[in-house]
Amino acid sequence: MSVRKQFRTALCGLALTGVVVTTAQGPAAATPVVDGAAKVSAVAAAEDAAARSMARSLADSAWRAEAGRAVAGGKEIGLKALADTSRTGAAASLVADVAAADSSVLAAKGLTASTGGLLTVTLTGAVDSRRAPLVAVAPSDDEAAAVTAYDTQGRAHALDPSRTPDVPVYVIGIDGDKAVEAGMKVLDRELAARGVATAATPAASPATTTAAAAGTGFWTSRITSVRLNDDKEPWIKGDAEIFSIVSGFGLDGKVRVDTVTHPYLNNDGTTYYPNQILVNWSQYKYNLADVVMMEDDGDTNYSALAKAIATALLTIADLGAYIPLVDPVVDAIPSSFWTDDADFVDAWYTLSRETTGTRDGAGGNGRFTFDRYWVSAL
Repeated sequence: MSVRKQFRTALCGLALTGVVVTTAQGPAAATPVVDGAAKVSAVAAAEDAAARSMARSLADSAWRAEAGRAVAGGKEIGLKALADTSRTGAAASLVADVAAADSSVLAAKGLTASTGGLLTVTLTGAVDSRRAPLVAVAPSDDEAAAVTAYDTQGRAHALDPSRTPDVPVYVIGIDGDKAVEAGMKVLDRELAARGVATAATPAASPATTTAAAAGTGFWTSRITSVRLNDDKEPWIKGDAEIFSIVSGFGLDGKVRVDTVTHPYLNNDGTTYYPNQILVNWSQYKYNLADVVMMEDDGDTNYSALAKAIATALLTIADLGAYIPLVDPVVDAIPSSFWTDDADFVDAWYTLSRETTGTRDGAGGNGRFTFDRYWVSAL
């Protein structure tokens, strides 16, 4: 999951509590400080390797000053872009390590190289201090009591989440919005490849397309407002990356899945008014569909998620009456996706084309307000 703007602010509440481990030998040896034999995800390991490498590179004062200017004011920028545009020797040595870390992140999330780099960096803490900076990564454990940060010698320090640091702290994270956008394309494409109709499926033939959609337009369900009680995102990790999986039976009677991203849905306890289309009813046979809302917690492998959902849904046949698909979708999610991965947020059963007004999710965590919206053909 990305380390978003709220984490940058929250990290101002951290303090250096002391050296925990000794200097690492290099990026390949990077190992986050974890409790016992806790498993470290591939994404967390890549972020950690990039953080160690970035920390060592900041021993160069010219590069440190350049990096500080680039992220001044809390700006979040791509780590690869930052290193690539510098002419300092320290940045040049960092480029290869960042490329390797980005490649590992993309592979772990089931994304292609065309997605581009996902690692980001920002600066917080005592940004005006002349002390050597630290480089930190948000912990993968939502309940972590400390944040690991590295100094310019590669030594790891534990940061206390309850106290303010007196040193500048660079934070390495993931561009979550970019990852989710790319992930939805992978999900659509791979579900379609496995036989589940999606937005990536070739358009239906005129014979199976409704007259309304083919001629004058089509009806949709539009989200006029949405609110979450809990976005499944701990405060230390910042903004949530929310997406929905809409499922039902297509015009051919086979299961269909459409994905919708909600990039505006950053915080729980806040009502948003997106006027966003959730369901295009011209694609569905029964004028009924289900919605499962999820949050990408960082390690989501979209290819694996597509495979799991397709395997579950392709066993369901159209028997002439609508069958709710929420439970098969939720049950298909691998158990590893319930840790620091794609979190279940809430679900809405059997939305209809006529659904309007406010609908609470089945789990009581989310609330949508809908209206019917006609999309006219051009």
